[in-house]
Amino acid sequence: VLRLEAGADLTGVRWTGDLPEVPYEIELEARKTSGYDFFGGLTVPANRQGDCVTLIVGGWGGGVVGISSIDGMDAAENESASYREFEMNRWYPVRMVLRDGSIEAWVEGKQVVDLATAGRKLGLREGAIEESAPLGLSSFQTTAEVRAIRWRNLPP
Repeated sequence: VLRLEAGADLTGVRWTGDLPEVPYEIELEARKTSGYDFFGGLTVPANRQGDCVTLIVGGWGGGVVGISSIDGMDAAENESASYREFEMNRWYPVRMVLRDGSIEAWVEGKQVVDLATAGRKLGLREGAIEESAPLGLSSFQTTAEVRAIRWRNLPP
């Protein structure tokens, strides 16, 4: 289990080893142990050009799920946004599939993102989240735990 203690703002880690290449799938389990904001910030390479995005789980006061950023808009502002409640101390399985031209994501087996990315500007929100690129985990003013992280290449 990787524990991310709540910081004044963002807390995170960045992977420094080999990176997954599009197309790939990445999975993990995450939970919030204290705090009120996102406990699952998963920053990943989103395409072969190296653009990165972050899947936010539990953002903007605890309920937003979505991709930051699409065409310069955060997860709460773009069409990838959905809302749900997250329980404290409960593990949530998270899965993303990234292909050239699409991003899909699931939380607890329910699809929460199905986004065509061709012709879209993909990127990260300005600020500390950029330190998570190209592959990282983060939380915002929230203590989070992450486990069972894995990725695998997919056929083209």
